[in-house]
Amino acid sequence: MKKIFTLFFVMCWIPATMAQEAYSFSLDEAIQYALKNNYTVRNASLDIEAAEKQKWEATSFGLPQVDAGIDYQNWIKQQVSFIPSEIIGGEPGEFTPVVFGTKQNMNATVTVNQLIFDGSYLVGLQSAKTFLMISNLAKEKTDQTIREAVINAYGNVLVAQETLAILYKNKEVLEKNLNETRILLQNGFTEEQDFEQQQITLLNIENEINRSSRLETISKQALNITLGIPIETEVELTENLENLALKSTDLQMLYQDFDLENHVDYRIADNQVLSDELLVKYEKSKSIPSINAFVNYSTFQYGDELAFQEFDENWFDSSLFGISMKIPVFSSLQRSSRTQQAKINLMQSEIEKYEISENLKLQVSTAKNKYQFSLDQFQTSKKNLALAERIAEKEQIKFFEGLSSSIDLTNTQNQLFGSQQDYIQSILEIIQSKVELENALNLF
Repeated sequence: MKKIFTLFFVMCWIPATMAQEAYSFSLDEAIQYALKNNYTVRNASLDIEAAEKQKWEATSFGLPQVDAGIDYQNWIKQQVSFIPSEIIGGEPGEFTPVVFGTKQNMNATVTVNQLIFDGSYLVGLQSAKTFLMISNLAKEKTDQTIREAVINAYGNVLVAQETLAILYKNKEVLEKNLNETRILLQNGFTEEQDFEQQQITLLNIENEINRSSRLETISKQALNITLGIPIETEVELTENLENLALKSTDLQMLYQDFDLENHVDYRIADNQVLSDELLVKYEKSKSIPSINAFVNYSTFQYGDELAFQEFDENWFDSSLFGISMKIPVFSSLQRSSRTQQAKINLMQSEIEKYEISENLKLQVSTAKNKYQFSLDQFQTSKKNLALAERIAEKEQIKFFEGLSSSIDLTNTQNQLFGSQQDYIQSILEIIQSKVELENALNLF
């Protein structure tokens, strides 16, 4: 009974322990974790493994192929044939039923096939290597995309948390103002409208807190999915928003040279052109003769009763060697048509490659402008926030001294709340525009 109780306790304790598992990440740590555990990244890694297996499959096609087979036959009821009776001394015109062959027989065969020359095989080897390169580039592109997604998701969580912190701080100020206004109202120093106006502002803030709290939950779950962990897992972020903005400020990036040929998108397009060039070669190779060779060895035994263990009796060997050549002669222009189609695909790939190169240049120019604007906007929003805070403080003093109305106070408070949101949003835009520029320049 004691063992059963102990086992039950352990079974209950293990899930509870697993449920308490939590993670703590800086931004760089989150990126590195996602590059190993993100679901898309893991599939991209499996694609590379599959491409490596496919490369070996293409290679093994030109290596010796060995096949073996064993055939066993047992006539449960042997077939009867008829021969003229006169052959065995019978009457002319009559036929005698006879049985040819033995009741049982067995044949064991081993055949070795070897490809000697095939143009399509040589092209296939090159294509397999190219496919592996494309898979590696796809993995590199996936890593780049996931890195950007992690940075954006990480930033969204910090924005949600910072927004909530500011909203709670604003709520404390509004509750304090509301209590002081209630005292003034009770003593006849202000109007009920001023009290009600501040109640509306407080209710709006509380509603915004509820909305932002839900957004925080959603942003955390989105980050978890990007990292490749269950959405209910608790994740602690060790960065704060302002430090992240400081790390994302790098004016040198605005003067960074662009290496077009090293960009992953350009290399993917270049490999697509190479792939289509190989397709043209493959279609042309179909008009070249192919040569194959084979060698065969077999042994045969027969009898009414087979003695499998007696290899030196009743076994008859045979062997065969041969070479075959397949020569394409005329296909009613089918091969020519396929070759022309492959050439058209190649021309399209070259056009797409050029278009991609131009788009990448434009992307760099756009990303630099966007990054510069986000830096300027951050400085502007930071100054606006400082001004809005001072205005709100002065307006609050004026209100409680009876020098301004509740409408004026509400307007300055709303102006402050808007400046706070603009400031937070400007930080997020710096983070996002920096990673866009890094991707455009292929810096990661």
